[in-house]
Amino acid sequence: MLIKAGSAGAFIAAVVSLPWWLPGRIVALRVRVFARINGDAAITVPGDLVGVEQFKELYSHPAAGGRSKGAALSDLFWYWLSPGAEVHQEHLEAGERYDAVAKATRAFLAVRRREAEDLTRRCVASEVRAGRELVRLRDLMMPVWAAFYYELVFGRPCPPEARDLIVGNANDVVTALKCCGLRHMDKRHRLTAYLAERLDEVRCPLPEGLSAREQVFYLQGTFFNTAVVQMSEAMAHLLMVFAQRPELQDKVRADDDDHYLDQVIAETLRLYPLFGIAHRVTTDDIELTGTGVRIPEGSVVCFDYPRIHREGFTDPDRFDPDRWSSVRTSGRDVNHIPFGVAANRPCPAWRMAPITMRVAAREILRRYVLTTSASHTRSLPNRGPALLIPRDGQVSAARPTLLYRPALMLMRLRDRWEDVWRSLVQLVLGTAMVLHARRLRLCERHFSGTSGAEIPHAPTCPGRREQR
Repeated sequence: MLIKAGSAGAFIAAVVSLPWWLPGRIVALRVRVFARINGDAAITVPGDLVGVEQFKELYSHPAAGGRSKGAALSDLFWYWLSPGAEVHQEHLEAGERYDAVAKATRAFLAVRRREAEDLTRRCVASEVRAGRELVRLRDLMMPVWAAFYYELVFGRPCPPEARDLIVGNANDVVTALKCCGLRHMDKRHRLTAYLAERLDEVRCPLPEGLSAREQVFYLQGTFFNTAVVQMSEAMAHLLMVFAQRPELQDKVRADDDDHYLDQVIAETLRLYPLFGIAHRVTTDDIELTGTGVRIPEGSVVCFDYPRIHREGFTDPDRFDPDRWSSVRTSGRDVNHIPFGVAANRPCPAWRMAPITMRVAAREILRRYVLTTSASHTRSLPNRGPALLIPRDGQVSAARPTLLYRPALMLMRLRDRWEDVWRSLVQLVLGTAMVLHARRLRLCERHFSGTSGAEIPHAPTCPGRREQR
């Protein structure tokens, strides 16, 4: 009986302790699964072959610009970003098609700072109407950026129907990317069909040399996949930072200019970069200066953003906005590339994103106090749980922690246990999607000329002639 009681006690203890040990081991197992996709040919940077000192040199090298062709990882990213990954700006190889797409994107993003700020304020005011409730911060912000980029593309306010289609599409993309759910292509194709009927209504010229169908995919991939997803993720990270640190909220509200807020944003993007690994394919041999290291043509180079963002910083895992005051004062170069490297296709919204994040953060903090007890990780699979409490003008950010302590305790317990099943789901679904992507071989078939693109049934464009 004592043995049985002891076994039962050990079993109960193991079950109770699951949230503290199982998610980490599942994550490590997932990393090994994804690391095997490219086999032994992938080169992680920084790593054993290429150190921190050569990171930017290699990233900036003209021959480190291959985007998709020749990398097994590309099949997986094309799978996640379908439909239309073959015309997605991030995945196009250098050439006339990329130049036309990049030119069109710059035109859409070329708005005055004041216009971008005013549009952000209007979108926050119209889309964020939470009460005293638990929200998921990524979900809270996604309608804001859906409305923002719709108006940026079409030059008029976003109707509810379009907002819902954009949010459904973007949420499906990011959920699959994080392996928290399978793809639902019907949601994505509904947005494709909606955009196809409105190509003539965009406010800037679409990329030349693309068919009407490809232009639809360009809009969907650039603005209503990538832009909406990345901005929602970035704001979720920023608001989680505020929710976990009440003193930051009061300090930013009391700051008349944006100097300190800019430091908070910089530190958020350092500690929680939006990219984990960015893979590139070398188009020629690369010899790194003074090292004797030679990267052969056709190598798949995986640039590790989280690791490089910790190199060269004192106590790199500590969130410290004040470190950016000394960096700006000294003018020293640091390992901080939240929008990529200028010489190798940086994010086209690298100017607009910080401006709009700043305004959105101020608008949220002006209206609400945020507090959370949930975990905050770079990949943010929990979507940023937080309590959003309307301000009455008298309440400081610290006071709600006392008022809502029971809710915060429940949030913490729930988040811990969600992490257990979510990590198992990510392992199973992530493996399934890897296998499915390898069967479809979307990227490989595209470059071999065997039509690897996933095409919806009805992205036709009434009244438009296909461009050749």
